[in-house]
Order: sequence, then C-alpha cells, then structure tokens
Amino acid sequence: MKFLVLGAGQMGYAVVFDLIRSPRVEKVALADKCPETLERAVDRLADDRIIPCQLDITNHEEVTNLMSDFSVVISCVTYKHNYELAKCALKAGANFIDLGGNEEIVAKEFLLDELAKERGIAIMPDTGLAPGLVSILAAAGAESMEEIYEIRLRVGGLPVQPQPPLNYSLCFSVDGLINEYIEDATVIRDGKLTRVPSLGDLEPIHFPAPFHIMEAFTTSGGISTLPKSFDGKVQHLDYKTIRYRGHCDQIALLRDLGLFDQEELRVDATTIAPRALMQELLRSKLPKDEPDVVLLRVTVTGIKNEKPTQIIWDGVDYGDEADGLSAMMRMTAFPASIIAQLIARGDITDKGVLTQEGSVPTALFLAEMSGRGINLVMAERAPDRRH
Repeated sequence: MKFLVLGAGQMGYAVVFDLIRSPRVEKVALADKCPETLERAVDRLADDRIIPCQLDITNHEEVTNLMSDFSVVISCVTYKHNYELAKCALKAGANFIDLGGNEEIVAKEFLLDELAKERGIAIMPDTGLAPGLVSILAAAGAESMEEIYEIRLRVGGLPVQPQPPLNYSLCFSVDGLINEYIEDATVIRDGKLTRVPSLGDLEPIHFPAPFHIMEAFTTSGGISTLPKSFDGKVQHLDYKTIRYRGHCDQIALLRDLGLFDQEELRVDATTIAPRALMQELLRSKLPKDEPDVVLLRVTVTGIKNEKPTQIIWDGVDYGDEADGLSAMMRMTAFPASIIAQLIARGDITDKGVLTQEGSVPTALFLAEMSGRGINLVMAERAPDRRH
C-alpha cells in the first residue's frame, strides 16, 4: 500500500505516524511547501519508507503528477484546497480523502460524484474527528435500531489545565476555529432540515472528574453530511462543541463586537480586516502545545427490540506524551489513516464521493480504533426524558 500525505503539520505528521505502524504499508510520501517543517517531521518519524516531497499544493499540475504514483492521497492541509485537490486526484487516478470541516467545500466535492464513479475512484471528505469519527459512531448506533428519533453529537478538544481568558488552547487551525463559531449550522428539528446560528442552544454537559460540568453549544461544520443522510429518518439531529463554562459567552462577545468580520476597516492611516487581526492575536496569545484532552459523546435515541432505547458512545482521550501526539492529533489523524488503509486494502469498495456514515464498515473501523488505544465506551439505557 502506497500513500501520499499532503501537509506535514500536526495532523499530517500524526497520519504518517499511524501509517508506518502497519507492516503492509510500503511507502508514504509526505509533502509540504516548507522545507523546515518537512525535514523536522521526517527526522522525528525516522522511517525509510517515508519519502519527503517539497510541494506547493497550488501547483495543480505538479500535484497531479505526484498523486499518480499512489493509491490513496490524504489531505491534511487547510480545507480551502480540498476541492481542487480532489479534482487533481481524479485526473491522477488516485483515491482521495481529507479532514474536511467546511460544508461549502464538501458540497463542491460532491459535485464530482458521477465523474469519480466513472473513473472508479473513491473520494471521501471529512475523515477526521468531527466530522468523521462522530459520523461513524452515529451510524454504529443507528444500525441496531428499528426506528431512530434523535441523534445528538457533542465533541470538544480542550486543554487539560485551562488558562484565562478563554480557557482554551490552540489545537488546530485558527481559520477553521473561527468558521465554526460564526457560520450557521445545519440541523434537523421537528423532522425538517434547517439552518441555525452558531453559539446558540447552550446546555450543560457532565463528564467524569476532573471535568464535571462543562458547556456545549451549536457550532458549524461538525457533522457535514449527516443531516442529509438522516433526513426523513429522525426528528432531531444536532452537533455541539464542548468547552469549559463561560467560553461561549466570551466568543459571542467577540463576534458581536465585529472582531470576526472580514470587511476591512480604516484605522488611522491603515486598513485592516478585524478577522485577520483576531486570527493573529489568537495565534499569538492562546497557549500552544499544552497537554490536551478530547471529550466526546454521541447519543442515538430510538426503538430497539421494540423498546425505547438510547445508545451512548462516550470518549475521553488524552495526548500521548511518549510519542509526541496530542489528543486532537490522535482523534483526528487516526480515523483518517484507518479509512485510507480500509480503502487501500479493499475493505471499502464503494466508488464516487462517499460519506463515512454510508461507506465505512463500522465494526471494522471501531476495532481498528480500539487497537490504537482509543477507548470509546458504548452503553445502552432507557431514553433520557430531559430531551
């Protein structure tokens, strides 16, 4: 099996880290524009199967030529490039997956569905944590139900030791983070697809010590294709981000003050977009490389064996200091690596532009996650009447 990983940042590094754990992987090319980032990643990984490639992903001809040597391409670069990269993969005859996270870009990728089917190519967006892993857990919960009423997904990547002012540390793209907070989210309410503002529907959520009462609120991009996949099948489906208490109000204040606006303002003798300034401030002020944790809960409510039932997936995953992997790296990159290997091995045979909930074999995927020390606990109980 031969893989090409685009992007040598945190997620790309973690994908390669996981790929080279498999003796069936023959070669992994790791591509990045920055030679220093590339060299640092390759030196740390220290495996002869890794081939470093300095590459500008906006040079589509060069990208297509490189892709043609690999069975699966894994995009770990900023979501903005994924549609064009998927088109390059089609030209190259390579399967393609990405970490997704932006509904508009994913919708464009689905326009390639017929062409991908004609060429016998699999394209799968959103193979990270949320969207990605949570979609597979939702599908796993729904598979055993005769009827499904509700699907509720709650996920958060957080510092173990929160620090003011936002009690948050930077664990992935600032650009993607702001988009989650400001773009509308797609949900199903009362059986109907609808769009709702982010930073709404605040609720408390409880996890074991040391976390106890956290908060969860609506954000965009976390479930991508799930609302369409379950349209007409459920009465309620939503996704919320988990944070330490008070975070939602703080972000809402920044948003309401216009600090995420992209339209440029004139200030004295210069002009600047508030969002550009805010992104730089968040990059410079938020803690980085702090010990982190991913909290996850997926709840599927329906009828099983003719009885009202809730299936609940819970996860609390910490970073792996020994291997230099944060919890966010593990929970985002490992699912992508697993799906790429399932495609390369032929365990996923569907062609076209695919969804996790429709094409990933859930039992096999979950077994692979367990083998990597990701502890996802499933429980069944009578429905929680609070919802």
